[in-house]
Amino acid sequence: MSLFDMTGQVALITGSSRGIGKATAEAMAEQGAKVVISSRKQDACDATAAEINAKFGEGTAISVAANISSKDDLQKLVNETRTAFGKITALVCNAASNPYYGPGLGISDDQFRKIMDNNILSNHWLITMVAPEMLERGEGSIIIISSIGGLKGSPIIGAYGISKAADMQVARNFAVEFGPRGVRVNCIAPGLVRTDMARALWENPENLKRSTAASTLKRIGEPHEIAGAAVFLASKAGAFTTGQTIVCDGGATISGGA
Repeated sequence: MSLFDMTGQVALITGSSRGIGKATAEAMAEQGAKVVISSRKQDACDATAAEINAKFGEGTAISVAANISSKDDLQKLVNETRTAFGKITALVCNAASNPYYGPGLGISDDQFRKIMDNNILSNHWLITMVAPEMLERGEGSIIIISSIGGLKGSPIIGAYGISKAADMQVARNFAVEFGPRGVRVNCIAPGLVRTDMARALWENPENLKRSTAASTLKRIGEPHEIAGAAVFLASKAGAFTTGQTIVCDGGATISGGA
């Protein structure tokens, strides 16, 4: 059996109707997991779940719309996942928001709060909803999709970076709490990836060239290249990894741009 096999697992993945979340759901389904597709719009969730079921077999995926800013929505998401599949063995907190681009002095209180609530508090809510059953079973994997924005300063996405740095600490704290009972908590920190959220940075060829100039691979990442790290962390391959942030950025944070 492959170290990356996820047969028998149930993975709940937020923000999974497109981008990194969708690629993660597809990769986990390919490894045998049941997957829960969730984002704000039910029709988008339904379409992604239908694609996965067509490819990997009916019943592989279900779709449950949820707004991560609503604690009630998230509890409903968790409840419906348990009703459909009986358990949750892997949680991937992928959904996030960034409503503001610009200097820190210009961000409004509402924008700042939205970033912190959606990128930190919602993850905390989901973890506290899902972790108890994992702790009771003595196993489970929780993954937060952070960002290299949490490792660097920025004059443009500073608040987003603050939230993503906090996610790394959330993972470390819960890894310490949950580790003695077999539950692992980690982050993945992508660099620039070809997603709708980052479209402003890659759609224009000149912007893309500037954005990738400092990376050693000199190219943008693709969603499936982040999904592979998530499968590692959720499977037996990652069984001895917890409290870590795995950086998947094409070498952007280790290069001086040469």
